[in-house]
Amino acid sequence: MILLLDTHTLLWFLRDDPLLSIAAKSFIEDSQNRKLVSVASCWEISIKVGLRKLDLAETSRTLLERELPKNNFELLPISLGHATAVETLPQHHKDPFDRLLIAQSIIEDIPLVSVDEKFDAYPVTRLW
Repeated sequence: MILLLDTHTLLWFLRDDPLLSIAAKSFIEDSQNRKLVSVASCWEISIKVGLRKLDLAETSRTLLERELPKNNFELLPISLGHATAVETLPQHHKDPFDRLLIAQSIIEDIPLVSVDEKFDAYPVTRLW
């Protein structure tokens, strides 16, 4: 199965945070699953580190360049189709990063691994 990790899911997995559900952790740890991280999540992490809303004890680039390959996570680029699909999404969710992840999930037809129940208002499969 191919999975798209929400930003918090990625961070919780990397930190071995107990907020990450057992099911989500098992999906991510399953070597048979292909795990994608959107460039949007990388951008969101970078912004939050720069605003000092997230402390990584290192730069986001250092963390991501080390941890993505180490965990066999692949980057999902943002296509023009992904970016422009956001304008047609209903306004159930206001966060621009999450709206882009929703668009990517819909267009690529891949489930999102996320605790965020607001995703359930969209035609996506949310795993948690």
